[in-house]
Amino acid sequence: MFYPPLKIGLLGGGQLGKMLCQAAADWHLDIAVLDPTPDAPAARLCREFVVGDFRDYETVLAFGQRSDVLTVEIEQVNVQALYALERAGKTVHPHARALEIIQDKGKQKVFYAENGIPTAAFELFKDEEALLRAVRSGRWRLPLVQKTRTAGYDGRGVAVLRTPEDLETKRLSGPCVVEAFVPVRTEIAVIAARNPADEVVVFPPVEMDFHPEANLVEMLLCPARLSPLEAAEAEVLAERVVRAFDLCGLLAVEMFLTQDGRLLVNEVAPRPHNSGHHTIEAAATSQFQQHLRAICGLPLGDTSLRMPAAMLNVLGAPDFFGPARYEGVEALLAEPGVYLHLYGKHTTAPFRKMGHITVTAPTLEEVMAKARRIRDQVRVVSLPQ
Repeated sequence: MFYPPLKIGLLGGGQLGKMLCQAAADWHLDIAVLDPTPDAPAARLCREFVVGDFRDYETVLAFGQRSDVLTVEIEQVNVQALYALERAGKTVHPHARALEIIQDKGKQKVFYAENGIPTAAFELFKDEEALLRAVRSGRWRLPLVQKTRTAGYDGRGVAVLRTPEDLETKRLSGPCVVEAFVPVRTEIAVIAARNPADEVVVFPPVEMDFHPEANLVEMLLCPARLSPLEAAEAEVLAERVVRAFDLCGLLAVEMFLTQDGRLLVNEVAPRPHNSGHHTIEAAATSQFQQHLRAICGLPLGDTSLRMPAAMLNVLGAPDFFGPARYEGVEALLAEPGVYLHLYGKHTTAPFRKMGHITVTAPTLEEVMAKARRIRDQVRVVSLPQ
């Protein structure tokens, strides 16, 4: 695959695509990227950048025909084009059927139920009015969690409905999946990797801390504060899930650890994931190199943790829109064991992911203390208009 290198096609050129290209550069792999934004983060780092819509059938079909291996850094791509490419003999990782299921949170939940994968109790509704009738009839009781079936990410498309007032003012429109509200002790994620030889490895579980307003990950810790048995069970469950989907590449499996000690799969992402960014500095193999190994049919890398780590998302400051300006970077770079990654997005918006910071130290306690001290050190605001 190295001489000549495989031609890898990547649908999506955001920050995940950028970091995938950075990992590919170590092996001089040939990556072409398709993204609708001309100045997307990956644009400067790939061999070829194609401006085009990865949701458009003909665009994806034409792009994929020029690739030996096609992969994604975003789920919302045209699956029908991927099916056509597979029928034409092209290698697509993750395969179209897995993506079609994962794109729809309702289909995801049905898949878990059909495959004996533990998940919260759920029901599919055709629209918000059907949900409203179910609650008013007493068939569903508050609190509950409502999710739009498609297009939700980074906290969007999720509503926790606790009160009758929430039901009237916060419920989401359109087809949705409703889940029982589960008392959660902690939320964790395990990234599994699988290659075409059916080799599977998993990274150690990470513990996720969510921003209370934006409902997206603000900080994660690795290793997660779990018992050895809980960590082992989470890793086994992630392996079960990636094998059930029969996909090659990475699968980030987000889970709830409930107050009564059960592990429930929340949702998955078939690509590099926010919960694996710390692996660049803190693991023997980064998640990005691991994804390349998996989709190219190479032996999977060592997933052991070199040192405890925290990852802080650098989010756009509230109330700021426009050209991005970073404050506090110089002081942050003076800190030992702290690594800054900026994604190259030119404009900021409230809670937009603009970069991340990895914090490392000999112990998890030191990592947590350092992360708490610096978590608000870098701010992303906007330039004067």
